[in-house]
Amino acid sequence: MIKAITGTKDILPEDIQKWVYLENIVHKVMNNFNYKEIRTPIFEETKLFKRGIGEATDIVSKEMYTFLDRSETSITLKPEMTASVVRALIEHSLDKQQQINKLYYLAPMFRQERPQAGRFRQFHQFGAEALGSTSPSLDAEMIIMAYQIFQKLGLSKITLKVNSLGIPSSREAYKDLLRSYLADKVNDMSEDSKSRYKTNILRLFDSKDERDQKIMERAPLLLDHLDDESREHFENVQDLLNKANIPFEIDPKLVRGLDYYTHTTFEIVSDSVGAQSALCGGGRYDLLVKEIGDRDVPGVGFAAGIERILLACENEGVLPERENRIDYYIVRLDKELNNEVFQIATNLRAKNQTVEIDYTLRSVKAQMREANRLGAEKVLMLGGEEYERGKAVLKDMNTGEQTEVELSEFLKK
Repeated sequence: MIKAITGTKDILPEDIQKWVYLENIVHKVMNNFNYKEIRTPIFEETKLFKRGIGEATDIVSKEMYTFLDRSETSITLKPEMTASVVRALIEHSLDKQQQINKLYYLAPMFRQERPQAGRFRQFHQFGAEALGSTSPSLDAEMIIMAYQIFQKLGLSKITLKVNSLGIPSSREAYKDLLRSYLADKVNDMSEDSKSRYKTNILRLFDSKDERDQKIMERAPLLLDHLDDESREHFENVQDLLNKANIPFEIDPKLVRGLDYYTHTTFEIVSDSVGAQSALCGGGRYDLLVKEIGDRDVPGVGFAAGIERILLACENEGVLPERENRIDYYIVRLDKELNNEVFQIATNLRAKNQTVEIDYTLRSVKAQMREANRLGAEKVLMLGGEEYERGKAVLKDMNTGEQTEVELSEFLKK
């Protein structure tokens, strides 16, 4: 038997309503903030992600689905969306058409990770990117927008964490300080951390290894070594969040390991999804566009994992009840009326009604059971002497009340 590939999942009809519910909230909130939807191809040239994410990252070095197409071009199924949005901005000169571009997306991503609760190899994200300004107001707007989506979903067991990575010059000075602190300790750390010490030292704060965590507990913090410009930017963001009544905590160990990140970084985490607690992460990346193309365009954005968010919603019991609404089920009393039933159903569907009929010549009793199972609001019974008089019987399934209706008048209404 052929099954879905490990780490992928079918989204069945019974689950689709949850997805649509979340997606509708995302569309609504993004629209409130005047963000416009963008859709990019499901795959890109591999060099986009190598340049945009960084070859030293786990994503590029271990997790990407990469292959050669028939023209021998290296292609990668997109593991994240920011690089694709930046590529689209540059390719279509969106930044030359207007100074600030506010874009959002809902899309599938692909990473060959070890599957676990809330983590898949094909997964889905929504997110946003605001490109064209270094204003801390955009940082705060991005955080508020993400937080509002979680609020509208009804999630309460969430925490917003914020930090600052400063500007590159102060961050490089801090990295030297961190290397000095770790110089005589790195040999006691995990193999991954030994590698990151050389290639991506800030990511040592992300280590889940207990030995690493004990060593990093006493490490100097970037937040204590910010330059004046970075400190002012971060204080401005905090002030705007406070004015918007958005609760947050400062987490000085919240980092992004890539050099193009600057200033604000943030995460929204949940207490209700187990070890994989991060539902959303983002930050400012003023140097990314220049890294990918030839433009100096600052940006800030976030991405949120849909599967993990829906898991949090289920665990907190905030998803709406499944709606299985049928406006009309047409019950055929006489078998020879098959075509007439079909024609009436087509007529009602054209009037934007949800209609179902029997396709298997079941008995009247079986058809009524099916109408009940589908949650039909009303049943239209066609046949017998009523039909010969141009009439039908309409039953309200909520009250049980039955009325005779003139079929031609009913269809006009």
